[in-house]
Amino acid sequence: MEPGVREYLRRIVMTLSVGLLWMASNTTAGIMYGYAFVEGKIKTGNIIYYIWFVTSLGLFLWYEYRLWTKPIEAGDETDSDKN
Repeated sequence: MEPGVREYLRRIVMTLSVGLLWMASNTTAGIMYGYAFVEGKIKTGNIIYYIWFVTSLGLFLWYEYRLWTKPIEAGDETDSDKN
């Protein structure tokens, strides 16, 4: 497989895996444990959850931006050069 294509596919897999991990962790904490919902009054757990949510969203977007702004080098190496 060409190095440029391999790098492109690696970026797609990293984007999907990190995105799914981010969504799963925030969904678990927010919905399953109930920190995303304010019931009656705001509690400390709600504040911590939303601070974590906004911070982790910023870090996730920064990581994705950094990942996709690097140029993909096609490379000069072909299958015949390896032998």
